[in-house]
Amino acid sequence: MADLETRELEYFIAVADELHFGRAAERLSIAQPALSKAIRRIETRLGVQLLLRSSRHVSLTPAGETLLHHGRHAIDAVAAAARHARRAGDTEAHLRLVVKAGGDAALLSGILTRYSRQPGARQVDILFGGATDRVERLHDGRADVALLHTPFDDLTGLAYETLHVEGRVAILPCEHRLASRTELRLADLEHETLPRWKGVSDGGTGPEIADVPQMIQMITLGRTIAMLPRSLVEPVPPGVVCVPVTDAPASHLVLAWPETDRRPLVASFVDAAVAAKEARQDRGPDQ
Repeated sequence: MADLETRELEYFIAVADELHFGRAAERLSIAQPALSKAIRRIETRLGVQLLLRSSRHVSLTPAGETLLHHGRHAIDAVAAAARHARRAGDTEAHLRLVVKAGGDAALLSGILTRYSRQPGARQVDILFGGATDRVERLHDGRADVALLHTPFDDLTGLAYETLHVEGRVAILPCEHRLASRTELRLADLEHETLPRWKGVSDGGTGPEIADVPQMIQMITLGRTIAMLPRSLVEPVPPGVVCVPVTDAPASHLVLAWPETDRRPLVASFVDAAVAAKEARQDRGPDQ
């Protein structure tokens, strides 16, 4: 028997969020005494104290902090499992593809054309994601497949096919001291100000940005520079120049999906994407 039921985790998370039994009980639509008893049963079963209680204050113990962190993931996983199960049984479901706007290296049209010829092809809903939420949409079931860029996106728990490999360029204001160079190395950019991508904790020290248009505006104002896969800045916007960074790790555009998702709906789209990639390679990238 499991140590905790999903309902009990929901009870605990509500109390941990509110740090108040009355508000948590109201949120859950249950009586406060019943909620208090449920939390005590959880603590007894686990053999640890999760909450410190006084007449005026509720706080989490280290054990409570740990259960809150892992409990949220568990609840999200159960919800995702339910969504995946429903979609697996839906014979009319659309295929949902999440992509960063302009982040398909001009491949998407060919992929969609190739997929439309597949037997049983479904309608493809194109969802536009930001810098950080495309992977999350795959994991929580809001999308079926995604176009991602590595090494920027985390592929843990995902299966993928590489569709395109390209170099990276430094994006500089036209008047920048390095703008006239034909190529750069990472060492040349060591002391430059790089942007902080919204939702990314280990970014640069420059202005926070959410998308490429914001980034370009900050670069033209001289507030930052950036380094991105070449295809994300083609054609080159006015006011900036793009200089290849010869020793930067290559960027890989991949089609990714949850590694546990073996539905024909997904497999058919992956096959079409691979076929479109091979056809493009056979005729050359500029044709």
